[in-house]
Amino acid sequence: MERKYAWHNYDDATMEKVYALSDSYRQFLDNGKTERECVVQAVEFAEAKGYVNLKDIIKNNTPIKAGDKIYYTYMDKSIALFNIGTDNIELGMNILGAHIDSPRIDVKQNPQYEDSNLLFWDTHYYGGIKKYHWVAMPLAIHGVVVKTDGTRININIGDKETDPVFCITDLLPHLGQEQMQKNAAKVIEGEALDLLIGSRPVKDEEKEGVSKFINNLLEKEYGFVERDLLSAELEIVPAGKARDMGFDRSMVMAYGQDDRVCAYTSLVAMLEVDNVKRTTCCLLVDKEEIGSVGATGMQSRFFENAVAEILTLMGKPNSVSVRRALEKSRMLSSDVSAGYDPLYASAYEKKNASYLGMGVVFNKFTGSRGKAGSNDANAEYMGFIRRVMESNNVTYQTAELGKVDLGGGGTIAYIMALYGMNVIDCGVAVLSMHAPWEVTSKADIYEAKQCYVAFLNAADETI
Repeated sequence: MERKYAWHNYDDATMEKVYALSDSYRQFLDNGKTERECVVQAVEFAEAKGYVNLKDIIKNNTPIKAGDKIYYTYMDKSIALFNIGTDNIELGMNILGAHIDSPRIDVKQNPQYEDSNLLFWDTHYYGGIKKYHWVAMPLAIHGVVVKTDGTRININIGDKETDPVFCITDLLPHLGQEQMQKNAAKVIEGEALDLLIGSRPVKDEEKEGVSKFINNLLEKEYGFVERDLLSAELEIVPAGKARDMGFDRSMVMAYGQDDRVCAYTSLVAMLEVDNVKRTTCCLLVDKEEIGSVGATGMQSRFFENAVAEILTLMGKPNSVSVRRALEKSRMLSSDVSAGYDPLYASAYEKKNASYLGMGVVFNKFTGSRGKAGSNDANAEYMGFIRRVMESNNVTYQTAELGKVDLGGGGTIAYIMALYGMNVIDCGVAVLSMHAPWEVTSKADIYEAKQCYVAFLNAADETI
C-alpha cells in the first residue's frame, strides 16, 4: 500500500507550527534528562493550564465534577493528568500513556574508588544499551542526593557551558588488538563502565589524595559527602543539548527521545484539549525500560489508586465503578517505533516498517518473535483508530518492530490491557534507538501531537 509523506501536506502556516513544536520539544528534552525532571516540567505546564493537585483535593475532601482538571504525581517519578468530562466516567476514559525513563548509566550506591591517581565512580547500566556507545564521550550527572536528615539536593552537572563534564575511558586502537577481537557485546564490559570524575590530589597527600580533594570539593560546592551517595539516585546521561539535524533542520537529534518524544506530544495534546465529553487522561510513567516494575512503574497500582480516589470524590466509592471505568477505557500506548534505516536494511521487512516523515506509527502488536509478551490490538479497535485518524486528516502509518525472527520489543500496552480496555501502540519512528543520541523527524513529532489531540477528542465514536 502506498504511504504518504507528511511533509507534502503542509502549507506555510502549518510548516511554522511543525518547527515551533519541535523548538519547544527540544527545550523539554534539555530540561528533562531524567524522569524526575520530566515530572517537574509536567507539573509546571499543568498548573499553568489550571490543573490542581489531587493530593490537595483529597486533603480538603473537595467533590470532583465535570470540567475539573487534576494531576497526581507519584514519588516524583510518574504523573497522571485527568480532564473530567461531562459523560459518566464509568463509560470509560481516553488515555494516553508514555514513559519518561530512558536508557542510561546509574551510579552505584558505594561507587567511589581511586586507582593510579584517577578517581572513578562505579556504575550499573539501566535499560537496553550498546555499552560501547557510552565510552569516550562527554557525560553529565543528573539526579538527587538525599541526606539522613531528609534534605534533598538536586544534581545537574555537565550540561551548562561552565560545567565540567565526565567520561568513561576507552582503550587506544594502538593497544586494542585483543579488544577488537571481541564481539560487540563484550568490547566494553558492564563493570568497565566506570565514570572518571577527577585526578587532582590534595597537596602533599600520597595516599588517596584525589579522593580527599574531590570529597572536599563535593561538600563545599554541592553540599554532600561521599557517604551520602548511599542514598542518592544519580543518572549518567550524554552531555549537551538537543539539536536540529540536517541542512534542512527537518530532524531532531537528542538524548532520551525514547520515549520523551511521545511523552511531550502526549502532554501537549492533553493540555490543549478542553471541554471534553469523555474524561481524558495522560500518563507519564517510570521504569518502562526495565519492565515497568517498581512502585513508579506501570505494573504498580498507583494509576488504579488515583482513579479510585477520583471516583470516590465523584460520589462513586466502590470498586465496581473503578473496574467499569478502566475496562471501558481506550488507550494509546504512546511509545516509539524503530524507524527504517537503509544502512541496516536486512533487519527490517520493508512493507511493515515505519519510515521517518510518514507520520505517526501504529503497532498493532509488539512482543518478540511469535508475538511473545505482546498486546495485540483487535481489528475493531484498529478500524476505530483508522476512522479517527482519517476524519481528522492525521498522517499515519502501521509497522512491526523489525523482522519476525530478529527480536522485538514491548511497551506498557499489555499491562493496561489487563483491565480489559482497548489498547494499541502509537508513536514516533526513531533512528538509532537506545543510542546516546537518537533521531526523529519533525513532521512525525507534529503528526503525533495531532493524532493524540484527535484521539482525546473522540467522544462519540463507537468501536
